[in-house]
Amino acid sequence: MPTSTAHVPTTRPERYIKQLTSHMSHKTTTDLASDGRGVITLSAGTCVLTPARDHLDMIATAADPGALAQVQDVITRHLLRFATQEQLDVDWTPPIAGDEVEITHPAVTDYLITHCTQPDALLRDLVNETREATGTWAGMQIAHDEGALLTMLARMVGARRAVEIGVFTGYSSICIARGLADGGRLLACDVSDEWTSIAARYWDRAGVADRIDLKIGPALDTIRALPATPDIDFAFIDADKESYPDYYEEIVKRLRPGGLVVLDNVFLGGRVLDPAFQDERHVAMRSLNDLIVTDDRVESVMLPVRDGVTVVRKR
Repeated sequence: MPTSTAHVPTTRPERYIKQLTSHMSHKTTTDLASDGRGVITLSAGTCVLTPARDHLDMIATAADPGALAQVQDVITRHLLRFATQEQLDVDWTPPIAGDEVEITHPAVTDYLITHCTQPDALLRDLVNETREATGTWAGMQIAHDEGALLTMLARMVGARRAVEIGVFTGYSSICIARGLADGGRLLACDVSDEWTSIAARYWDRAGVADRIDLKIGPALDTIRALPATPDIDFAFIDADKESYPDYYEEIVKRLRPGGLVVLDNVFLGGRVLDPAFQDERHVAMRSLNDLIVTDDRVESVMLPVRDGVTVVRKR
């Protein structure tokens, strides 16, 4: 589903959104949120309007380029009709699909990774060996800014009992284990003896092997075999995306109040933003993202970190 955006300079974004949603509510479905965000749903597609201090942002989405052009035309014509006191410049960007969305500008990404706690020599060695040993699979390894986030979050909740679903070569395991409170333990779940053999060597080098219990086998079986008592302090989910909804449910049931679950890859390269992508993993992640925001057991925040990270806290 192609998407296009328009950045419209104006000192009256809230007023235009109110006018558009009110006027068009007689012919189509509209919604105006308390924060001023408006959504207009036309037969051809949808337009989201967001106010900012000195501009109006609009996002148009439709099933195909022709329908998108219709949405752009309808919204633009109505907006210009209401602009009686200023000259508005509405310039829509070329259409792009979900997998073409630039989640974070490369310049911002570079600035971020140079302005967070840097990885030590051991983690840098692990990154290099992972690249050499796994080739194109090396992209499964988290980046060092996300690793720093995991360590910080584990420390902030005083985690003593942690679970990791998806170990790969052990970078995230080390980051979580380093953030555990004294006496804390990490249950690390994976299905690969080959890749976790690399992890085990680096756990030893990092001095955290005595805090990690590796379980090889389907993670769902491992988690479901745990007691149903809510005593998990911290969990990180970064495994097969099709099973994320099941992983989430089994972990949340066992998460103590105030405990955290961190889910990686919630954007799937932007594909979850675009309903045109209907692979099983896209549908599963999209459904889980929608579920989490309405799950009254938790509070959550989705962050544009790498490929998207959601942090969930049990109420």
